[in-house]
Amino acid sequence: MGSPSLTGVSELAGIPATVPVPGVPGAGSTEDTGAEAGPAAGSDAAATADPHAAEERRRPALSPSRAADFKQCPLLYRFRAVDRLPEAPSAAALRGTLVHSVLERLFDLPAADRVPARAKALVGLVWAEIAAETPELAAAVLAELQERAAATAEAAEAPAEAPEEAPEEAPAEAVEAAEVSEPADLLPAWLASAEALLDTYFALEDPRSFEPQSRELLVETELGSGVPLRGYLDRLDVDAEGGLRIVDYKTGTAPREASEARALFQMKFYALALLELHGTVPEQLRLVYLGEGGEELTYRPEAGELRRFQRILEAIWAAIREADRTGDFRPRRGPGCAWCAHRALCPAWDGTPPPYPGWPELRAASGPAHGDAHGGGASSAA
Repeated sequence: MGSPSLTGVSELAGIPATVPVPGVPGAGSTEDTGAEAGPAAGSDAAATADPHAAEERRRPALSPSRAADFKQCPLLYRFRAVDRLPEAPSAAALRGTLVHSVLERLFDLPAADRVPARAKALVGLVWAEIAAETPELAAAVLAELQERAAATAEAAEAPAEAPEEAPEEAPAEAVEAAEVSEPADLLPAWLASAEALLDTYFALEDPRSFEPQSRELLVETELGSGVPLRGYLDRLDVDAEGGLRIVDYKTGTAPREASEARALFQMKFYALALLELHGTVPEQLRLVYLGEGGEELTYRPEAGELRRFQRILEAIWAAIREADRTGDFRPRRGPGCAWCAHRALCPAWDGTPPPYPGWPELRAASGPAHGDAHGGGASSAA
């Protein structure tokens, strides 16, 4: 079987470009045998220093993030889903994980107690748990914050070419950064930035007014064509008439109009999975952006649209299977290369990837028709 063209697939799907995943180094997610990823700074961090990452490696499946990885760069997909190479956590993404966990726990409280003060009190509690359970993540975040502060201070002190309208003095944040000497001193401000995202949440929604049906819901199914889907919903609501609403929190700012299709890719994925599981189309897909200004995007999917979307996922999965058969996960250069954790191993940047280990779990899941041996080892440059 030849590898399907992904050009048309990407145009239809609006697959988002993703960047390195925060997470427990070397751990894989139950979603797709790789850590389920969210974009880094300024974008979706749902995702994760993955709370499900410690579970055993499971049957391969397609998730929104891994589909995005493969579209962005097949070699990146391989490194994350097959090789499961460790990646350093991002402070912005871990903050997103922190906020998501707080919002999940908020609904454990009685409705009357779901107020901003209680939510902010959870920030310190959840962070303490993260730091205790995965101290390497906490250390990496603190190191990143200190590095950023040092760079800001250096930029503020260094002589520079005067712009046409130069400011009379350094920005306040640069002055503050210059005075910081210990990474631990930066932690309160970082935690306060998480609290600010919660303030935005409360401005958009009153959690005292409803009870979600599910939080952090594992959605797992298989399309009629055999494509396995797996992912975690932030929240699933049910209205009085039984209609389903999928809610996803984003800790970045809302995308521009031209990028909304990318933002909805993940939500259509989950809507299709629920259509397969329950036989009904969700009434609404709702994206809640907690970044500057706060914004909500809502969308009402239709069955025909979701079935067309299904063909996109089938093409992506077929391309992944073909890449596994040949061992040829080709790199694709793009903007994400600037912060990719694996550039040193990428042929597009004069690196050498490790020999392709093969993916026996995928072969077993795909049946004997797909059990033939793969070809070459190292991926070639695009």
